[in-house]
Formats: sequence, C-alpha cells, structure tokens
Amino acid sequence: MAAEDNYVRRGLELFAGHGDAEAIVHGDRRITYAQLRAAVLGMARALRGHGVRPGSAIAVLAGNRPEAVYAQLALHLLGCRSVWVAPNAPPSQSARYLALADVDGFVYDARTHAEPGAALVAQAPHLPALCIGAGGLGPDVTGPDPAGSGPTGSDTAGPGPAGPDVAQSPTALLWTTGDAEPQSLFQTGGTTGLPKLVHHRHDFFANVLAAARRQLDAGGPRLRQLAVAGFWHSSQQAAGLITLFSGGLLVQQDGFDAGCFLATVQRERITVATLPPPMLYQVLDHPDLAATDTSSLTMLSCAGSAIAPSRLAQAMDRFGPVVLVAYGMSEATLLAAYPAAQHDPAFPERLASCGRPLPPSRVEIRDDAGRPVAAGEVGQVWASARLMTSGYWGQPELTAQTLVDGWLCTGDVGYLDAHGYLYLVDRAKDMIVTGLTSSNVYSRTVEDVLDAHPAVGAAAVIGVPDERLGEAVHAVVQLHPDVSVDIDELRQWCVERLNSLWAPQTVDFVDRLPLTALGKIDKRLLREKYLAGAGVAAR
Repeated sequence: MAAEDNYVRRGLELFAGHGDAEAIVHGDRRITYAQLRAAVLGMARALRGHGVRPGSAIAVLAGNRPEAVYAQLALHLLGCRSVWVAPNAPPSQSARYLALADVDGFVYDARTHAEPGAALVAQAPHLPALCIGAGGLGPDVTGPDPAGSGPTGSDTAGPGPAGPDVAQSPTALLWTTGDAEPQSLFQTGGTTGLPKLVHHRHDFFANVLAAARRQLDAGGPRLRQLAVAGFWHSSQQAAGLITLFSGGLLVQQDGFDAGCFLATVQRERITVATLPPPMLYQVLDHPDLAATDTSSLTMLSCAGSAIAPSRLAQAMDRFGPVVLVAYGMSEATLLAAYPAAQHDPAFPERLASCGRPLPPSRVEIRDDAGRPVAAGEVGQVWASARLMTSGYWGQPELTAQTLVDGWLCTGDVGYLDAHGYLYLVDRAKDMIVTGLTSSNVYSRTVEDVLDAHPAVGAAAVIGVPDERLGEAVHAVVQLHPDVSVDIDELRQWCVERLNSLWAPQTVDFVDRLPLTALGKIDKRLLREKYLAGAGVAAR
C-alpha cells in the first residue's frame, strides 16, 4: 500500500489539529493531543531503531494504559502486524497462539505485566523483547539483555540509533513496499474453547477512521469515553480510536471497580461507556449509585454477553433512555442494538432481544444447511458488517467455514421476530442436549429466569455429564448480598416458568462468578472446575 494511505498517518494529522486539548486520562496522567502525537512518533522511532521493520509481527502485552495506544499506532505506522496477547491467558496457551502468529518479537509493559511478559519471552528467548512505558509518558524502550533472556536497561534508555526527525515528518517512518500493510491479530474471548486469532487488515482500521470522521462531521459535543475493557480487544480498540480520531477524551482504567467507575463518571463528566452485563450488575448493586451524578451519560452500552431482561429494566429505570444493548464480537464489532429510548412498554419481551441490525450491518437466521429460516424459527446467526474480520490467522479451513460470500457465521443461536428484532438463545457450543429424547436446552433462557428471582444477582448455566440424561442442566448462582434462598425454591421457580427438563438439576452457590478479562462470565472455567470436582456440588 502507498504510504499516504496509511490510516495512522491520517490520524496523526487529526491529532495535530487538536493541539493542547486533552486526549487521554489514566489515573493522575492527563495527556494532550500534542503529547499523544509526539509519543506515537517517538515510539515508532524507538521501535525502528531496535530493528522493527515493515511486515514484522510483534506481540503486544499491555494493560489499559496510554502506552497500549502508542504501541498499536506506532506499529501500524511502521507497517507491522501487531499480535495482541490476552493478559488472562495461561503462558503455555499464549505460546501456541504466538507460534501460530509467527511473531518476530515482543513488546510488553513490565510495570503491569512483568511476570506474564517474562514467561512469554522465555518461550522464545531468541526473539527480541522490548519494554514500553518504563519511563512514564514517553515511549521509552529498553532492549533485551545480551543473553536474550529478557529485558534489561535503565528506565530511560534511548530509542536506538538516530532516525528521521519524527516530530516533524511521520511520513519518513513509512515504507512504500507492498508488504507494509498494517494489520492486527486479536485473541477471541475463549469462553467456549481455545481462542482464535481474529485477523483485521488495514481496511478495518480505515473504516474506524471513517467512523471517527462521521462523528466529527456530525458536529456534536466531543465524546468523553470511559474505557474499562482492555485495549487488547478489537471492539475496545475500535471504540477508543474513534474517540481519539474524532477529538474526544479517552479515560482509561486498569481493571474494574464499580465504585471507581461511578466516581469517574461523575468527576470526568463521562458521556459514553460500555460495560458487560456482570459489571453493569455490580454498578446497579453498588451503594454509591444513588448518590452519583450520572447525568452526563448520553450512552451507556451493555455488550459482550446477554443481559437478563430483569436487570435491563432496572438499568433503564436508573439511567433512563441512554442505555443501549449492543451485539457484536471480535469478528464483527457492531451488528445490532436495542436503544432504551425506543423501548415500547407494549412489547416487554423485547427486553430479551439485541434489537435490530444497524445499517449497513445485516443479520440472517439460517438452518444447518445454510438456508434462511422463517421469522420465529431458531437457527444459526449469520451477519455481515462494515467492521468485520478478514478471517482467522493460520486457520484457512476455519476461515472458509466461518466466512462465506461476505457473511460471518457468528456461532450464536437465535431467531428474528416478525418485526426484525434479534433474539439470542445461546452460543452454539453452550447449548445443552439433555433428556431421554436429547432435547435442546438454551442456557440463556434458563439464566434469564434465574436472574429474575429476587434473591439472584447473577447466574450461569452449563451442561454437565449425566449418566441418565446425557447432559444435565447445572446452575452456578451468585446471590445478592445478605440474602439466601433454598435450592428447591430456585428449581421450582424455573419449573413453573419453564418445565422440569429445563430447570437446573443441580445448583451451586458462589460468592462471585468468575469473569474473563472482557468481563464475561467464564463458562469454560466453570466447566473445568466441575470436571475437576472443585467448588461444585450436586444438590
């Protein structure tokens, strides 16, 4: 691709126009657009000085911090393929991903990920490993030690051999060779099995830039986004870059704390935020909520997994029409949405939907043969979107199965009603096949019923091996603080609203449901604990 087409170069031009306006807030650090632009260029120069070249594949392990933004934009400016490592993945698992990605080196933030970073480096000690952010705001980079066993050097090590005057000439950092297309690989959430490497090419990021330009052209107030999900996730990156390219403010937080979230919304006058359902539940249950001023919010999105209708109604009652249920994934960032502002009380069942597809996104429900089915009929969810993956890196067969004629097989099971509202009933791999007649039970349906019980704060339903039924419905339940409920009462609650087949055969109570780094309930971990006989008891 030609140097002038690189989306980062165009983005840096936008940064230059915003000057001293604040771009990123992280803790006590407040970074202007001028500083952001200089940091991206400085990190690009440092990486180039340490041998990073166009087409290089560089693994990145970084928290939800400004340095993660610098690293992504700097690597893309250089025409590299960034390979984002999920911080919650075991090192042995990550080593397999990185081998599949064929990485040429590592970049990680030793302040936040020293142990996992060192573990990754140990998997391939012959590859260069660079530390970012050791000196604070600037893109300070330290190189590997002579033995190749890990990063050394002072916190303020220089950026390597002299290069172009990057402060004035970002174009000098670009190559014009055909293999210098900026690309990224992202691990999927991994809640149903081994995560895959989702491949996003330059056109994905060019569409992100175009979305930011549409935001600018709309002429509304600038976005003030609070980001609690990691920048290593494609949807979070897309949202964060849209905010920055449109001249907004990106407020980053490492980790999640409901009280801190509420305080930040009030202090920074946040307008946009996204929470997965388990985190939103914590906010709704937090004692500080009633006294917190959330009037600045213009959009509070709930995304990442299904939200219980009872909890959605609670959020709508507290936050008002700014609540938005969004449906998307690593492979396709935004497919459908249900705005609370459009909720019609005459159709309460729509609280269980994902809303309708957002143009130009399209959604179809197909049977196992790939044929569209009628409204109301359950099938596989297929989708097409502007921000969509190019495939799975290193897995051409999986790509061919998942991407067909511009459509993506999402792996979700659901249906469209007569009015075009999308309802998800399960992940294909989460569906429970149970009973003497091998009936399909959808975990989402059972979870929604459990979540509606007054004592239940959150619930996860999985299938577990059963000699008589093949699979049995098992519920893991987190109760509201200082309440209790009898297991038989919970089961009867489900029998009355579903039937005895769909009601959990066994129930386990936990203090807190395990979450992935994206804030989703980690069903894979729950299954592993059950099979290992840890923490789950049949009752």
